[in-house]
Order: sequence, then structure tokens, then C-alpha cells
Amino acid sequence: MTSRAIRILGIDPGLRRTGWGVIDIDGNRLIYVGCGSVESREAAPLAERLLAIHEGLARVLGDFKPLEAAVEQTFVNRDGASTLKLGQARGVAMLAPAMFGISVAEYAPNQVKKTVVGAGHADKNQIRVMLGVLLPKADPKTPDAADALAIAITHAHHRQSAILKLKVVG
Repeated sequence: MTSRAIRILGIDPGLRRTGWGVIDIDGNRLIYVGCGSVESREAAPLAERLLAIHEGLARVLGDFKPLEAAVEQTFVNRDGASTLKLGQARGVAMLAPAMFGISVAEYAPNQVKKTVVGAGHADKNQIRVMLGVLLPKADPKTPDAADALAIAITHAHHRQSAILKLKVVG
């Protein structure tokens, strides 16, 4: 990473599995750094699962030391209880970078798909194909890790407007 490269952590929040992806941007170049997922035990109490997500993301933050982070916004599904639990996992995903002093941008799922694939209703396979084009060295083992890389790429493309928005709000 050169002195002007910016390291970005993308996070795809989930209660069962939270995906993470780290890229560097150097000018217009996107450079794959790493990806994976943090898993929680499905049978564990909710608080323990949220703690597992936090601890896993804290390890990623400590290991990769990103300068910026981005999280996918929650879409509301029919099951209110599931949406609420996902929202709690998303809260932890936003809290972890904030505890490291890192600003967190948010992107809607359709914006991520449109940025990476060019269409707001792309499927997971189309995202994986484009990840192969944009980050040829990346080999995400789970869909969550692939989505997290797509979120990081989205932030790389929209970060200037996201940073401006954070400054106006802050």
C-alpha cells in the first residue's frame, strides 16, 4: 500500500454470518486485501451472538487497520422479528469500526448492486462475476464475504460524497 492508498472495510451484516471485505484504493485502482466472515452459533443467546460478531470484527479491524468502513443498509422483510435481529447485527457492525475511530458509510443493497454490476437488481452470481473482473485476486469463500467486498467497492466509488455527507451531518 502506498502512502496515498486508502484502506476500506466493507461489512455485510448478518446474525448468522457477517461478511467482511478489505480493499485498498490507490487513485482509480482497486486492490484486494482480504475477505471472510464472522460466524455466530445459531443456538447461542442473542447477546452472545452479537458479542461474537463484535469480537470478530474487532479482530479484522485490528489486523487490517482500515481508514474507512461501509455497511449495507438493512432491507425490511415481512418477518418483523427477523428484521429487528438483523438490525441489531447491523448496529454491532456499525459500532465496531466506530469504536476504532473509523467513520462508517451506509449503502442500500440496490446501490451496491448498481455500482458493482450496473443494475440495481443483479443477483449474487452477477456480483461474483464482476468481483472477478474488478478484484481478480479475490476469492471469497461465502456469499457474505463477496457482498462485503461489493460494499467496499461501492464505498470506493462513492466515498467522496459519503464523506461530505458525514461532515454535513456531523
